[in-house]
Amino acid sequence: MKVLLLHPERDFVPRNAPPETLNRFATDLGLGILLDAACGDDRYLSEVFSAALSSAWDNDARTIVHRQEVLRDCVKNAAFVRALYALACEPFGRDQSWNFGLYGGQTSARVSSSVRTLRSSLSLLRRIRDACRLNAANFSSPGFIRMFETLERNLDDDYLQAASRDLDHLRFRAGVLLSAHVGNGGKAKDVSLRVPQPRDLNVALRTLTPGPRSFTFRLDPRDLSGAQAFGELQDRGLALISEALWNSAHHVLGFLKALRTELAFYVSCLNLHDRLAAIGENVTWPELQPGSRGFRCRGLTDVCLALAMNACAAGNDVNAEGKPLVIVTGVNRGGKSTFLRSVGLAQLLLHAGMFVTATHFSSAPHTGLFTHFKREEDRAMESGKFDEELARLGAMADHIRRGALVLFNESFAATNEREGAEIARQVTGALLEEGVTVIYVSHMYDFTRSFIGRDDVLFLRADRTENGSDAFRLNEGLPRSTSFGLDLYNPIFEGQACMRATDMDGASPR
Repeated sequence: MKVLLLHPERDFVPRNAPPETLNRFATDLGLGILLDAACGDDRYLSEVFSAALSSAWDNDARTIVHRQEVLRDCVKNAAFVRALYALACEPFGRDQSWNFGLYGGQTSARVSSSVRTLRSSLSLLRRIRDACRLNAANFSSPGFIRMFETLERNLDDDYLQAASRDLDHLRFRAGVLLSAHVGNGGKAKDVSLRVPQPRDLNVALRTLTPGPRSFTFRLDPRDLSGAQAFGELQDRGLALISEALWNSAHHVLGFLKALRTELAFYVSCLNLHDRLAAIGENVTWPELQPGSRGFRCRGLTDVCLALAMNACAAGNDVNAEGKPLVIVTGVNRGGKSTFLRSVGLAQLLLHAGMFVTATHFSSAPHTGLFTHFKREEDRAMESGKFDEELARLGAMADHIRRGALVLFNESFAATNEREGAEIARQVTGALLEEGVTVIYVSHMYDFTRSFIGRDDVLFLRADRTENGSDAFRLNEGLPRSTSFGLDLYNPIFEGQACMRATDMDGASPR
């Protein structure tokens, strides 16, 4: 049996991805806030959710649509999904795991452990099937419907009853019945496991029912060699069923593990959905637009900013369809970096098959997400700031593939503007030629004006409102020649001037 809730054709297997898979953009996008909202302190949820995000770029359009349909059902039936996840977790809890141990090197130990595991699993599978049967009418996604049908087809009452009877016989409470021929040297050969007859299991029937003459041999309790010989004989008989039982137990446990893993992703999504609903943030189901480049959004917000503030964030309306390059300019603290993060997070959540914080979001598919944000000065003084930027760009270039999305935030501004603008122009041009989509936040006018007049470029600008305050929204607009340096100068130096004036006013005359 397969779960198939995360992929339409295969089970999801979380792999321990290299840290750089997420770390490449986790810090720049504030992904830790998202993980904390979705998983809290639950380590298992965090592992599964992180693995799903790190492998999101491997998902094709069919997988994305499949997950969105399943997640819609989960949102509508959140209480049941959480209860089903709790059932799937039972075998692996600290208080229950001893019932599901597959241990032991000897054949008899393997048989005993497998039988115990299967007996416990049958009871749990019956409860899972019954719960799904009661709630199946509330689900419409192909993923859940197929899983419910699989449970009904493979776990009907007749099968469960027959399996329970067989497992009860395999406990061998009346001992193990074997048949064998005597070979050379008095050694047993052709050892076979036999099903006991009714008269063999009942003393009264053995007394009243005639049967072939039999002999009984009792082993002395202190006969260690004899006990060892009988143990080896028993293992030879049980070897015929040991492998089948072992594989069956592994198969059942594999289904329960897969169910727990795949439901863990959706429970994490439900946790995130609840947090966003609590603060009143809009969520929508994004659309993938194969064969296109760029994106379109209405009311797109930075989900991590909203979670950090515990309040709704300002959103942006942008139409960048057919625009593989978006250049963002404007005033400092006007929402440029926030917009950059909002697009990166929306793309990641779309490819993971999740909802995004917007009223509408549609985008072309991407093969990966890469960020190149400005960093603080290296306190260890191992390299200059510009050298560090180039080193990060070189490491990033080793992984970029055609169709990727790259987010630049004030990159190459650590050197003089002419040199930085030329490097930025050449890097951006090379990426565009290789089919990579680029969103670039920059104050370098020499760089931004070099793309003016191109049809495949969208210019966005952050401006002040009429009263001079920050709007935190972007509008279409060509870059301006000013670098808005006064936005940084005035708060710093005017504040220092006020402090000096206060000191002078309060000073005692000499």
